Amino acid sequence: MEDFIVSARKYRPSTFKSVVGQDAIVSTLKNAITNRHLAHSFLFCGQRGVGKTSCARILAKTINCEHQTPDGEACNKCDSCRSFNEGRSLNIHELDAASNNSVDDIRLLIEQVRSAPQAGKYKVYIIDEVHMLSTQAFNAFLKTLEEPPPYAIFILATTEKHKIIPTILSRCQIFDFKRIQLKDVAGHLAYISTQEGVETDMEALHIIAEKSDGSMRDALSIYDQMVSFAGRQLTYKKVIDNLNILDYDYYFKITSDIINGDVSAALLVFDEILSNGFDSYLFIGGLSEHLRNLIVAKNPTTAPLVEKGSQMKEKYIIQAALCPESFLFSGLTLLNQCGINYKMAVNQRLLVEIALIRLCTPSLQQTASSPVQQAPHVSLTPKSHPASVSKVSTSETSSGVPKDKLTAVHTPIPEAKEQKSTSKLNFLSVQKIIGDIPMPLSVTTAEHASTDHKPVAITSEQIHQAWSNYINTHKEKKRNLCSIMTLVEPVLNTDDNSYIEIILGNTVQQQTMEEHKTELLDFLRQQLNHPILKIHTIVSKSESKTKPYTAQEKYEHMKNKNSDVEKLSSQLGLELP
Repeated sequence: MEDFIVSARKYRPSTFKSVVGQDAIVSTLKNAITNRHLAHSFLFCGQRGVGKTSCARILAKTINCEHQTPDGEACNKCDSCRSFNEGRSLNIHELDAASNNSVDDIRLLIEQVRSAPQAGKYKVYIIDEVHMLSTQAFNAFLKTLEEPPPYAIFILATTEKHKIIPTILSRCQIFDFKRIQLKDVAGHLAYISTQEGVETDMEALHIIAEKSDGSMRDALSIYDQMVSFAGRQLTYKKVIDNLNILDYDYYFKITSDIINGDVSAALLVFDEILSNGFDSYLFIGGLSEHLRNLIVAKNPTTAPLVEKGSQMKEKYIIQAALCPESFLFSGLTLLNQCGINYKMAVNQRLLVEIALIRLCTPSLQQTASSPVQQAPHVSLTPKSHPASVSKVSTSETSSGVPKDKLTAVHTPIPEAKEQKSTSKLNFLSVQKIIGDIPMPLSVTTAEHASTDHKPVAITSEQIHQAWSNYINTHKEKKRNLCSIMTLVEPVLNTDDNSYIEIILGNTVQQQTMEEHKTELLDFLRQQLNHPILKIHTIVSKSESKTKPYTAQEKYEHMKNKNSDVEKLSSQLGLELP
């Protein structure tokens, strides 16, 4: 029986041409070799399985090749290439920094660098997972990395570039390896299947590519596992069964039920998904991605963003044509909110089922983002504050009084017209519907107050009492403001009963009052039952006497207070300032 070699090793790239998904980096390295513009240190960065170490080995083999091809590839025939392929080359040294991360390991490496190569042009040192080196090891490596011998080349590889100190980064040419795209991974798996004689379904290869998350090594490992499970026929059904992936058909079916408004069918599909052992949180994420793919599939210009096989992409385009854009956008918003609340929900299954019910019911789709969907019937509640507004959802008001016995203060109130579900309701829009009605205290501001509404008469004693109440209530939390309020006296304007004048000592006090003016006004309006009350702050223009500061000012101040000071200073012969 032949020894089995995993695909990640068997099909590991040995030339630049065989590297998958890193065309820009490969082109740069080949041009550097051809034009003899090789740097003495390289840093290869990127996530796992994207070809960092493979490119480092190919670069090391190619620069020592005795008969390079015109396009910058190794010949694989000379003694240097054969020794490298057989693992006996003395010019290429690989160091695992994860297990050799001390200062002593770097010192040993520096000693090896001092000796020239016995054969070939360069001695290449490949340090993998270089971010694992200690800070002391990095510092010991700085001088050698900056000024190595002309025959030494360092290739550093890492998955976490941010952990490398800046002094190392500044000494290297940095190459950032990107995630390998799904189509490139699937295409390479199809090539390997052809070489191995395995019949594959392209949709199955796309599932493996998605599961690999842009890593070719992960994709090849999953591929070997699937071949061991399925044998020589690798189908979409076998892949999703073995990888425990939710079939896309579930998403297509439940989306179709949602479009038709069939709540029962959607809930039954969800129950079947849970019965098969799938997590409801993963279902929410998968359905969100499904709606995202439908959105991009609606427009031919964005359809390539659906990274699926050709058959699956066609299904997305067909279903996208049946879905209104408003449903897709509101559905994404609702599912996103469901995902946010999932971890905190007591009954997580119920949370997902409510989301599905809302998706199936167009009138409920906006409830996740807007609690008020349509303009309610508005009336004035009797025996309450004349400015209060209540929503009527039944034949009686919240106080139990029938609507037909309600009387309006100003004008008859017509029925509020139903608003579109996508619009938000605020008090100003309701006021336009029902006529000129004073605003409630909770939403009234000085700018929005009705000019026709006559303010309630208040007295100076009421203002002082409300003023004292605010100080007593907020003296612990707002000490600066309350200290200023105790020093000043609120004066009610005699000409206009709608605002208070406050005379302050300086601009600092005025600035403090202005910062808390809105909150103070709200408190006073509620205390005094005066919705359009205003505060006007004034800084006193009377200049207080300045405190003497210099010696001359202090002497003049003392002399003005007592005339004998000047006589005493002359008798004692004091030097005047």
